[in-house]
Amino acid sequence: MSQHNTINYVELPVGDLALAKRFFSKVFGWSFTDYGPEYAAFSGAGIDGGFFQSDLCVSTAVGSALLVLYSNNLEMTQTEIEAAGGEIIKPIFAFPGGHRFHFVDPNGNEFAVWSE
Repeated sequence: MSQHNTINYVELPVGDLALAKRFFSKVFGWSFTDYGPEYAAFSGAGIDGGFFQSDLCVSTAVGSALLVLYSNNLEMTQTEIEAAGGEIIKPIFAFPGGHRFHFVDPNGNEFAVWSE
């Protein structure tokens, strides 16, 4: 059920929609529903959203918002990301409240993963 004045959905650009679907389903277990050849909605990510076909990508270096995922085991998640074609751009580091790392997916979008 949607709640008034809350973040309800997020959309992200990808250059290769099929590649994004393979990567996020393999590493994070997300599910996808296609809406034409240039859009796929995802679920199972903690918030629903979608990927749209675009030559752009998100990066904190250009001021984009950073989507931060949670993991019970950072090292295992990092290994799975690398095995699926992601690239670690900031190795695991401590911050108040836990540890995290940043990665780019095979389409070049930046994400982070954290744990206590």
